[in-house]
Amino acid sequence: MVKQSDRAPLLDWEEIPPPPDPSLPGPLQPPPGTEHPPPGKSSQAPAPGWGTTTKKTRVCSPTKAVTAVVASGDRSPGRPLPDPRGPGWARPQPLGADRRAPFPGLSVRDQWEEKDQIVAVFVVTFDTRSGNMVEWCLPHDINLDGVEFKSMASGSHRITSDFIYFRKGCYFGLACFANVPVESELERGARMKSVGILSPSYTLLYRYMHFLENQVRLQLKCPGQYSPLEAFYEDKKAVLPPAGNGLVTACPTWSVTTINRCMHPEMKITHPAGCMSQFIQFFGEQIMVLWKFALLRKRLLLFSPPPVGVVCYRVYCLCCLANVSLPGVGVSVPELRPFFYINIADIPTLETEMSYVACTTEKIFEEKKDLYDVYIDNQNVKTHRSHLQPLLRLNAADKEKYRKLNEQRQLLLYSQEVDGDCTSNEEDLFILFFMELNNRIFQTLSEVAASSDPTLTADHVRAMGLDPQCDRSFLLDLLEVYGIDVALVIDNLCCS
Repeated sequence: MVKQSDRAPLLDWEEIPPPPDPSLPGPLQPPPGTEHPPPGKSSQAPAPGWGTTTKKTRVCSPTKAVTAVVASGDRSPGRPLPDPRGPGWARPQPLGADRRAPFPGLSVRDQWEEKDQIVAVFVVTFDTRSGNMVEWCLPHDINLDGVEFKSMASGSHRITSDFIYFRKGCYFGLACFANVPVESELERGARMKSVGILSPSYTLLYRYMHFLENQVRLQLKCPGQYSPLEAFYEDKKAVLPPAGNGLVTACPTWSVTTINRCMHPEMKITHPAGCMSQFIQFFGEQIMVLWKFALLRKRLLLFSPPPVGVVCYRVYCLCCLANVSLPGVGVSVPELRPFFYINIADIPTLETEMSYVACTTEKIFEEKKDLYDVYIDNQNVKTHRSHLQPLLRLNAADKEKYRKLNEQRQLLLYSQEVDGDCTSNEEDLFILFFMELNNRIFQTLSEVAASSDPTLTADHVRAMGLDPQCDRSFLLDLLEVYGIDVALVIDNLCCS
């Protein structure tokens, strides 16, 4: 049976207020029951079935976090991931976005909050005669071709519940899936449905995880009860320009390209230890191999059997490995695009992509080697590209970087436990570690390229945290991909 949430409301919110006054002695908790409307919520009375009641709470949290959804149950959302572009990165402001009142010490990016923009809400069901099909949607004329397969991953009949992030054209989607046994020969003993939403950005999709989980359980118990979904869509729908044929297919000018071109915005993580922490524990030292492939903007495909929700977060983490905050760096290289969950219907799209990160549950992708550069089967990282195979081997410099990352994690955990430090978190540390590593590499390369003798020496390479011999092929690829004109005069000696 699908595990029931221990939260009564169908949609739960909590707001993290501005940073606490430094003069106050630590985190304070207001009296229980203090209620307030959620940010961006319409003044209109909520429709029955998804009204919200919340408590304002001052929490010990990074100042970058603006909103959070209360954690509950094994798959419930936890706190938001920090902006992977790091402190001080100015996020582009989409048209119509609200700005919060200025807070001391907060950058423009920290003060900015996107409005809810729900393009569509839908219910997908598995029919024993027709297979996956869109059972219901709003708006009724929106093109949802393929969503029936994206929101119900291949192999999902073996599990009871899952959540899936995916991409549909220039929109992002989040769907919650559930599978319950029923005494029905027509349904062959099982009823499977997914309830999902589409938005121009995945930044705010996490807010509705609880709502979608509860709605899919409602659809399984009482099929055809769409009134809560109708009320939700009316409250959150985006105003988008219709295409000539009546289908809402046009992307708003501030959507994916504007918001996600140079950064990967915050997401919600369901794992209580945090997305990045789990990512590090899962891949271990292999993170340094994945980091190189991400920085080279390769096509990265992760395979895992269902459930696929946690694998979608690995897609996000992989994108974070390649962040660079130096101005002008990476402008001419392909964007490392997060596609999240994909299936065979996405093959025509992937054939045109120069760089992406995606995950799948379909083993057939492993045979289609023209679609990817690196194939990650759970913890097994491999490539069929001969020139990339040397990058699969960890060298001493890689192990040293991984040691430093773990050392910083341990120091952070110690300061949190002993000193009660709540100003930093593991996700910030992870993102900043790789951003600073990338910045150091490109800063050195830029300085050498601008010098009178644009020759990269072994000392330069060591200063970047790389191995002069073992990382030679990586450096040559990096210089070519980013179009940096320097000479590399390091002998390609044997590297163990």
